[in-house]
Amino acid sequence: MLDDTDRRILRQYQSAPGDGLAELATRCGVTATTLSRRLDRLRARGVLRAVRGVIDWQALGYSVEVSLRVTLDKSAPRAFEEFQAEARKVPEVLEIQTFLGQVDARLLVIARDLAHYQTLYRDRILALPHMTDVEALMHVARLKSDETLPI
Repeated sequence: MLDDTDRRILRQYQSAPGDGLAELATRCGVTATTLSRRLDRLRARGVLRAVRGVIDWQALGYSVEVSLRVTLDKSAPRAFEEFQAEARKVPEVLEIQTFLGQVDARLLVIARDLAHYQTLYRDRILALPHMTDVEALMHVARLKSDETLPI
């Protein structure tokens, strides 16, 4: 699917996505035209999905991160869909994952401080539909956070 040039482009692109085409082309050893054409092809094939800005939420005053493991009422026909739809409406929920097994979903939640988290938990999280159990795991330290793929 990918040749050596595509892999080189992807490695360089993910290491410095903000660099201009000319700079990136030089680092990849191709012309800007070739780079542009290959990036377009990688986007069309779905290999490159998006370029996005990543905002450090801690720099904006959020200091609490909690992972909530949620068990849902599986007897309700649309429990997963309704839970997810409502959870998406909570701005402090940064991530929603679903699982097969004892835990049905995981929410990654941020808050400004413990008081804000407590209010958020009582007013918004506990109001989410179809929850039968929720377990909170308070984040202490991030030991690795890397979206760079081994290409």
